[in-house]
Amino acid sequence: MNRDTVLIEADELQMKLDDKNIRIYDATLQFFGGAGQTPYQQYQQAHIPGAAFFDHEKFADPQSNYMLAILPATQMAKPVGELGIGEDSQVVVYACGMLPAATRAWWVLRYAGHSNVRILNGGLAAWKKAGGKIEQGARQYSPSVFSARPRPEMFANKEEVLAAMNDANVRTVNVLMPVSYEAEHITGSICVSCLDLMQGDLMRGLDAFLPEDQLTHRLQELAHYQRIITYCGGGIAATVNAVAHQIVGHEHVAVYDGSMYEWTAEELPTEGMAKGEWEVWRPK
Repeated sequence: MNRDTVLIEADELQMKLDDKNIRIYDATLQFFGGAGQTPYQQYQQAHIPGAAFFDHEKFADPQSNYMLAILPATQMAKPVGELGIGEDSQVVVYACGMLPAATRAWWVLRYAGHSNVRILNGGLAAWKKAGGKIEQGARQYSPSVFSARPRPEMFANKEEVLAAMNDANVRTVNVLMPVSYEAEHITGSICVSCLDLMQGDLMRGLDAFLPEDQLTHRLQELAHYQRIITYCGGGIAATVNAVAHQIVGHEHVAVYDGSMYEWTAEELPTEGMAKGEWEVWRPK
């Protein structure tokens, strides 16, 4: 894959709005405590014309003990079709303020087997900056028939992560901030913070990827591994790094969906790191 097959810029999306096969989704999630409007309320207040709402809960396994744990691959076709996504749909996902919500939606739809999915780089802010119109209310596409062709290799489970500890060809990567990584992380994993792959800041919003040359530079230390497994707190932010690897051509990447929520709850091997040691791996 490359940047153009993963991302779409606002000016290109403006030219596609009248395409009958386009399907646009606001995939915003609520981070940092959940104060204020819900993501759906934000969507109703302002969204790209014609866009529907991507409800992450529709793809969450109700049998799991962990928030937003992905549905089994065999159950993915129904919720994708209910969104209005068919075989010929050109899908665009975006988020308002936080890129991880959009990358999670992209990863979920790719996992289900849909190949034509792109992320609006810069999200709703980029759309507004480019002069795009804003719509209020709610939209919904007519349900479609979707035949799932799952890519189970895109998600890793705890058994795969445990096995990776003894496999020199696999690298497990924590994408959280260094302070979180230093406190506790999966044994043997290294830290490449997702914040180092995005433009912006936490106050103004992080909804765009760095230019491709910068991503390539920041991920070059991992290029030679046969498989990369990314993880975070609950499988959301980990998709930022996973998508970034796809952009620069590292396709053998999986997201550990359970991440630290599952790993620590089940008392699997963790370690702390002396302050400063992670600098060996932090992108410069």
